[in-house]
Amino acid sequence: MTPFLSARGIVKRFPGVLANDHVDFDVRSGEIHALLGENGAGKSTLMQIVYGLYGRDAGEILIEGRPLDLRSTRDAIAAGIGMIHQEFMLVRRFSVTENVVLGLKAGGGLRPLDLAGPAREIAELSRRYGLQVDPSARIEHLPVGTQQRVEILKLLYRKAKLLILDEPTAVLTPGEAEALLKVLRTLADQGHAVVIVTHKLHEIMAAADRVTIMRDGRVVGSVKTAGSSEAELARLMVGREVALTARRSTRPAGPSVLRVENLTVGDDQGRRALDGLSLDLREGEILGLAGVDGNGQSELAQALTGLRAAAGGRVLLGARDLTRASPADRRSAGVAYVPADRRHVGSVGALSIAENAILGDQRAYARFGLLDRRRSRSFAAELMERFDIRPRKPEYPAGKLSGGNLQKVQLGRAIASDPRALIVEQPTRGLDVGAVEAVWAELLRLREAGKAILLISAELEEILNLSDRVAVIYEGRIMGEMSAAEADLRRIGLMMAGSHGEEVGHADP
Repeated sequence: MTPFLSARGIVKRFPGVLANDHVDFDVRSGEIHALLGENGAGKSTLMQIVYGLYGRDAGEILIEGRPLDLRSTRDAIAAGIGMIHQEFMLVRRFSVTENVVLGLKAGGGLRPLDLAGPAREIAELSRRYGLQVDPSARIEHLPVGTQQRVEILKLLYRKAKLLILDEPTAVLTPGEAEALLKVLRTLADQGHAVVIVTHKLHEIMAAADRVTIMRDGRVVGSVKTAGSSEAELARLMVGREVALTARRSTRPAGPSVLRVENLTVGDDQGRRALDGLSLDLREGEILGLAGVDGNGQSELAQALTGLRAAAGGRVLLGARDLTRASPADRRSAGVAYVPADRRHVGSVGALSIAENAILGDQRAYARFGLLDRRRSRSFAAELMERFDIRPRKPEYPAGKLSGGNLQKVQLGRAIASDPRALIVEQPTRGLDVGAVEAVWAELLRLREAGKAILLISAELEEILNLSDRVAVIYEGRIMGEMSAAEADLRRIGLMMAGSHGEEVGHADP
């Protein structure tokens, strides 16, 4: 059977980096094919070449055995190739129908755009594939899982035969992720080819028919999931045995380190993002904060670190009131922060890795008012070795690092500051299993050293593996809190969706 798409001998070079080294890859109609690899392995670059975002230095792409000359994404779409990025490309104030037809040619002239016909077609596509989307609904009123279905509808409306999804479940609740994987199976069963780029091994085993594994720009294996296991996939990806669970010792928590009392905070639109939220973070423990992105987690982290003003309530570090303290004062007091937005908040892309590694602590690397570049490069080299940051070039521009490698720079910088309390958002989003293993180990070392850690993560596996206590946030309020022994996916998933009654064992907060 001829594959729907084949990539043969793909080579792609960036300055100083060989991203794809004679890569072969194919996907067949009627299958879900997972693409797996470490950060910087070249998988995203390969998919962006297939979608026409990047050119290639060598190799060829074939559709059903015929060579395809890809010069742009328009060429890819015309050939039946569509891609859904991790960050959705939707206009929030537009309706589903308006988003689906956006960018397509209209009838022409000065006549108003007729959306009735497209709306009927979108409704039929939604029914046929079990997407359950109202064509007239506005995007801003839809939950994240439904927004992702709109992205799928955009591709189906454009007659895409191959759908590429980049980290498709990163911002979904467990229930939404399960529903999405069922939709992808329906698409494959009806003849579409589906590629998912993901680091979640359990989802690969549950949903994919085949897996292609990349390492250092090359394909190192392609296996059927039916004859494989999570452990084998992790070993192929990293090149060694990997621990898929964290070993967390049982230990009593110490006194309160960071306390939040009735915190009220507004978002960028002036709406209330946190509504009287209270938390207590203790010495030698990890408090996991679970929730779907956009429920106040980032505003909480920013309020704790001084990046966002509180409209009410207090933030206390020990006995010291930090509610009105500046970010610099909080950092000096021992509050460190690893933000979720690694590109725009946690780093300066135009600076080198070495310069980013000392951001916020430049004076410690200065002599007579001048930056000691030898010391900063030496410190960066230590971080790169400890956290496996690639490429191992302290002068390499941080803006050119993969998201995962940039995250490791920021986490290493925060840990090296020896904080009393660490606020970390989505610490392993986009990281491969080897890097996840290393990050988890570092967070647990901090816990063993008596540090207080607030772990904000949409990854429930991460929350359950690392946390001593789990709190769930929904629409700026804590829906419930439980010990690690009491926590389970079903209870947390219900709270993440806004349930807080007897079904989850907690009274109304």
